[in-house]
Amino acid sequence: MNESLYLIVDDDPEQSIPLPTPAEEKEMGTADVPDSLPILALRNTVLFPGVVLPITVGRDASLKLVKDAFAGDRLIGVTAQRSSEIEDPELEDLYEIGTVATILKLIKMPDGSKSIVIQGKRRFRIEEYEQTEPYFRARVNPIDEQFAVDDIELQARIRSIKELAIQIVHMSPNLPSEAAFAIQNIESPTFLIHFIASNLQVDVGDKQKLLETISLIDRADQVMDHLDREIQVLQLSEEIRSRVKTDVDRQQREYLLRQQMKAIQDELGESEPVASEVSELRERAKDKDLPETVAKALDKELEKLARSNPASPDYAVTRNYIDWILDLPWTEFSEDHLDLERSETILNDDHFGLDKVKKRILEYLAVLKLKGDMKAPILCFYGPPGVGKTSLGKSIARALGRKFVRMSLGGVRDEAEIRGHRRTYVGALPGRVLQGMKKAGTSNPVFMLDEVDKLGSDFRGDPSSALLEVLDPEQNHAFNDHYLELDYDLSRVLFIATANYLDRIPAPLRDRMEMIEITGYTQDEKLEIAKRYLVPRQTEENGLTPEQFEITDESLLGIIDGYTRESGVRQLERTIASVVRGVAKRVAVGELEHARVDESDLKGYLGARRFFAEVAQRTQVPGVATGLAYTPVGGDILFIEASVSRGSGRLILTGQLGDVMKESAQAALSYVKANADDLGIPLSAFRYWDVHVHVPAGAVPKDGPSAGVAMLSALVSIYTQRRVKHTTAMTGEITLRGLVLPVGGIKEKVLAAKRAGIKQVLLPEKNEKDVEEITEDALEGLQVHYVKRMEDVLGLVLDEKQEKDPDEMFSVPEDERKTDAVPVPLAETVVN
Repeated sequence: MNESLYLIVDDDPEQSIPLPTPAEEKEMGTADVPDSLPILALRNTVLFPGVVLPITVGRDASLKLVKDAFAGDRLIGVTAQRSSEIEDPELEDLYEIGTVATILKLIKMPDGSKSIVIQGKRRFRIEEYEQTEPYFRARVNPIDEQFAVDDIELQARIRSIKELAIQIVHMSPNLPSEAAFAIQNIESPTFLIHFIASNLQVDVGDKQKLLETISLIDRADQVMDHLDREIQVLQLSEEIRSRVKTDVDRQQREYLLRQQMKAIQDELGESEPVASEVSELRERAKDKDLPETVAKALDKELEKLARSNPASPDYAVTRNYIDWILDLPWTEFSEDHLDLERSETILNDDHFGLDKVKKRILEYLAVLKLKGDMKAPILCFYGPPGVGKTSLGKSIARALGRKFVRMSLGGVRDEAEIRGHRRTYVGALPGRVLQGMKKAGTSNPVFMLDEVDKLGSDFRGDPSSALLEVLDPEQNHAFNDHYLELDYDLSRVLFIATANYLDRIPAPLRDRMEMIEITGYTQDEKLEIAKRYLVPRQTEENGLTPEQFEITDESLLGIIDGYTRESGVRQLERTIASVVRGVAKRVAVGELEHARVDESDLKGYLGARRFFAEVAQRTQVPGVATGLAYTPVGGDILFIEASVSRGSGRLILTGQLGDVMKESAQAALSYVKANADDLGIPLSAFRYWDVHVHVPAGAVPKDGPSAGVAMLSALVSIYTQRRVKHTTAMTGEITLRGLVLPVGGIKEKVLAAKRAGIKQVLLPEKNEKDVEEITEDALEGLQVHYVKRMEDVLGLVLDEKQEKDPDEMFSVPEDERKTDAVPVPLAETVVN
């Protein structure tokens, strides 16, 4: 029997299974049955007359059946499937004998399925199926029930069934004792047999056999057979539990004997294995210069280990903990190389450019040389991918003469990855910070926290919060790991974090780090990097020698300009590798012995040129302006397109724009309206014409205020019919008063404009300081204008010639003018 018996003793009357009297059972068994019934197929059980059964309905056909029946007389026919594995049963998959049921309750579930509570009435036999769609419907013939209540043989069997069922309740650990009282209170013999048959732990086929048995005496005999088998199973289970308990008792006895034996061996001086192991660990501890608190904790654990049985689980946990204490470099430091000239040479040999970072590292070395001891700085290199942030950490470690440890934080969501697990957990270990210190073997390595902006958080904790202690110079001298529960000094570790986006780093964590921006490389810098590092490395990795492979500067510039568009050099290195592999293939087959790759050879190795300057073609008509954007891979140009059409003055925005970018467009339109007279725009353009602003690459989300200048230029261009100069690009935030405010990512944006063939760039006046960081070679051929107000911008970007006369273009016949037409408020801006 299973746990369904518990339902009959629930305190809630609505959830309790009703116990019908013999009279009610007889009335139920003789009730009229319709000639035709909808047939519901059950998978894993059989419904018996009188029994209440909750079932979940998930099939589409069954859902339709239940819905129709519940709206009608609530009568359905229920039959069992021959195989529960069939998802959509056919006619031959169902048994012919089933039970008429009434739907008592219908419950809608959140996942779309439905749960119903049904009660069996009387059995029936399916004569013929009338329909199969949308669900089965069949003509049925009711089967009469035997109600021999006074039969002595039946009464004897009923008493035996009750005794067996009550015995099972007492023997089963999963059934409450109250179930025995419920079974004793069932008066109807038929319902008792059906109820216990419904709760038997037997196959569906055996339950179906019980349902199909006409004679009540035979049904009672079958139920008794199943109950006898259940009692045998429970008795066997009890025997097995007893044997297991005996084994456990024997193990406890053996443990006590071993403890006694150990005490005797200690008296005789024969406990060599454990004693020698503890002695070896004590020798290791003597050779370590441990802090006082750590030495006390270690002595305590060694005493505990000496008293432990090697076979006990605690022995391995304690031994592992001691090993971690002894393996960590508590007071071991590598000697810093304080030769500033040598360090500068190493940094310059490994990386081209990156002057800010090199300057900061040399300053740290200089102070360290003068002071002799100081807390290490906590730096964060941020910038686009591929500019050398991670590899720079290795160079810094080499320049300082320190060990290098890297910990990737991308996708880390568990706080225990930083602080470790407590020793109470099976397989617990310290966090990755202390694991890195053990790997380094010194307490002052260069520790790189890679991709710190990719940290996540969930129910397991927030690892970025755990890093607050690690990266705080005022706290990390006493970093406490959950596993060790001892303070570890991280103050002399040079932590270097890397990130692509600053806004994804939590503000408290960002506040603890010294931010150093690593901007994208100029074309000249990429050329030097390719010549010094990328080409030699790829030549060696692809099995060629410098004598076998040579590539000209013109070819490298062609690759940089025509085959890559990035701030870093990762794609550049992959493209160079493709050229080297092409040469290696020709050398391997004996086609040539030496290759000198010119610009004309690139198409043969790399295919057609991938990137072209398309600015001139895109800005040949009024209403198109070229903006500058900052992307995860550096700078890029951004086209702002505007067009007008007859309407009611709506502003339509498309191109998957963020809220800030939408507000920039609204502010630009407000500025144009407010200055329409000065710009020569008729008011009818705002009253009877809609304006549509679109930013191409609609599948890419875009946001930020820096496109405000370009949006306003595009709007003025379309309203005044003056084209925006196709060699001009711009960036900057605008205000309703016409001011141009500074924005970020200037270097990347200016370099992107240079790559795209732009000749003239308009920047906010307050961004002039950012341009000073760009080399003169990178700015060659590019004219930079600094603007303070939008009037300055429009004077520089718009052609004098008008394509059409705005007064004629936006004129509206008198009969089409609406006297009540007013411009649509900005709040009603249409965004697609």
